Amino acid sequence: MRIQAGTQRKEVHDISCGKALRERLLGQAGTPDPPPATLIAQITDEIARHCGHRLLKCRRIATGWTVAQAVQAAHDLIAVEGSGPVGLSERSWKDWESGVLPSPDYQDLLCRLLATHPVALGFAHDYSPPAADDAPLGVADSDDETFPTGPAARTRAGSPTFTEVEETKRRDALKLAGLALATPAAAAQILDQAAAEAAEFTRQAEASALGSGTLDHLDLAVTEFNHAYSLKPPAAVFDSLLDYRRKVDALLKGRHTHRQERELLAFAGWMSELLAWLAHDLGDARTGLAFATDAFVHAQQAGHGQLCAWAMDAAASINLYEQRPDRARQAALKGLTEAPRDHPLAVRLHAQEARAAAADGDAKGFTTAYQAAQDTYRHLPPRTPSRFGMNVLPLADYALTSYPATSCVWLGQADAARRHAEHALATYESAPAASRSPSREAIARIDLALAHAQLGDPDDAVALGHQALGSDRVVDSVLGRAGDLTAYLTRRHPHSPAVEGLREKLAAAKNTHPAAPAALPGE
Repeated sequence: MRIQAGTQRKEVHDISCGKALRERLLGQAGTPDPPPATLIAQITDEIARHCGHRLLKCRRIATGWTVAQAVQAAHDLIAVEGSGPVGLSERSWKDWESGVLPSPDYQDLLCRLLATHPVALGFAHDYSPPAADDAPLGVADSDDETFPTGPAARTRAGSPTFTEVEETKRRDALKLAGLALATPAAAAQILDQAAAEAAEFTRQAEASALGSGTLDHLDLAVTEFNHAYSLKPPAAVFDSLLDYRRKVDALLKGRHTHRQERELLAFAGWMSELLAWLAHDLGDARTGLAFATDAFVHAQQAGHGQLCAWAMDAAASINLYEQRPDRARQAALKGLTEAPRDHPLAVRLHAQEARAAAADGDAKGFTTAYQAAQDTYRHLPPRTPSRFGMNVLPLADYALTSYPATSCVWLGQADAARRHAEHALATYESAPAASRSPSREAIARIDLALAHAQLGDPDDAVALGHQALGSDRVVDSVLGRAGDLTAYLTRRHPHSPAVEGLREKLAAAKNTHPAAPAALPGE
């Protein structure tokens, strides 16, 4: 992680101080709407000098934005322009304001968003001679905002982060001095050499060992692996996907551009996220959690907040099935710090938090988190996003129907569990054939069976258990819940032949489990 240079400040004021300075200076200027760039620069300089914040934060306060508003404005700018870096989150912005140096692409985005340049945001040095002492701080000589000359716009020379930049500036200064004193013929030769150097700089920036279609191929491969997840046996998909994941790792160690590196990091993250679910389906929690962590780390390196959240969604589910509700809850909360607030993934993560609270016996925590999931769902936009060509809204629907049924079973609320499970099962059975998920239906049947068992109806519970284990897609999550059902029935009815028959069917299913087809991501 690179940290941007900057002087140490003895005292940092509360943000309310900067807001008050902004209002005062706007009032003195006649409260123009919108404020001109030169005035914003002057307010930024005054906040930096008086309040001690870093320049990016000062610029945001001077503009009048909260962090959330700034991030939304950045996303709006990307949407209007049709391209730009992805994954910008409030966490990323706060990191930058605390001193983390953004990547070049994000620096460019921030400069365009805030209508300024890297020096004014503390991302680079200003080596121009100081202006006169009585010059207005942060205000350029012309009407257009260029490089401010006030001390708040400068970063400390000699910082390790910018050593190479300083040396380059010194060499350039020597070259320019020689150019000024050279004859016309010599000057022309110097300029020709500079043009050749510029071309070489460009070539180096674009130099890459990746073939022209490599990234397109990886995009297609990740899409096809996600589609194959619900159609092919998990072991086969796992082996093929792991081979691709190794290839991406090799590409990351080769030569590529910075932009290509971010894309490769994102592809690596997406592959590891899917490998986490596949390992979970195959009953290997340790491998699943290792890949979930790997997905999160690569997503962070790529600046892809949404992928970070997907990785934590996988970690939450895996930890729940491993009976680690505290870790599941932590993973869900960690994912919520990265997930877009108006995305179905946020609904799912709130529901994950609710399910983890229920598994921990925390009824109040379940109610609070589940209410948050419902509130988030109600405020989703009319058009929800897709993931590799597939609508992700059903994952939120699933979380709001199946998770409360499971949670009420764990909390011993049998009547509520029965109602939720019946609603979930009816929802899944009424879905179009192309979007039916036998594994989800199986889990809903097991929840309903457990509710009947808790209500003293073992015959219906056993019948539902047989239906669940007869599913076309019996993965580890189904087997785990079926184990909960048979264990509960065995304790309540230790000598029942019907219960013993269900236990035998479960044992047979476990023997054939590795070859079974996978469920959809997110069980």
